[in-house]
Amino acid sequence: HPSKATTTLAGCPAAKTCTLILRGGAEQFLEETERSLHDAIMIVRRTIKNDAVVAGGGAIDMELSKHMREYSKTVMGKEQLLLGAVARAFEAIPRQLCDNAGFDATNLLNKLRQKHHQGDIWYGIDIQKENIADNFESCVWEPAVVKINAITAACEAAAQILSIDETIKNPKSGGDAPAPGRGMGRPRMG
Repeated sequence: HPSKATTTLAGCPAAKTCTLILRGGAEQFLEETERSLHDAIMIVRRTIKNDAVVAGGGAIDMELSKHMREYSKTVMGKEQLLLGAVARAFEAIPRQLCDNAGFDATNLLNKLRQKHHQGDIWYGIDIQKENIADNFESCVWEPAVVKINAITAACEAAAQILSIDETIKNPKSGGDAPAPGRGMGRPRMG
């Protein structure tokens, strides 16, 4: 692991720049530290440019899921199923946070659903306490523009996939299928 990052400034009290010296035992650790530091700096830069933030730890995702579920109850037909699927998809972020930390995702997501149902919109996964917490109050934030971009990109990707109305087949791929009952795969139809 790198020993520590230090800031070195000499003789320039009004400087708006600094030098970070990264030291470590192995090149791979230094490269990872540099990438992590770059990511952190870019997040701070983006936050300064767009100062709107939302609570992290899956809080905003659970709140969006709650609203999608409530809205789906006002819609009939296939659209209701689609909205329910989108609501479940929003819960993937807090679920993955739980899984990555080794927590019981089902239990914590149930707690989060209850809190959000009660109107506590900023409750999310608290990794430190292995529980849920008001992440806005705990200063676990993420830039709103990042969430907006991620949701927009995900919706555009889903719409693109759903708009595909024809599958392209390679004629050579299906010609040598094994006879029914004689191997892997399904028998050819027609």
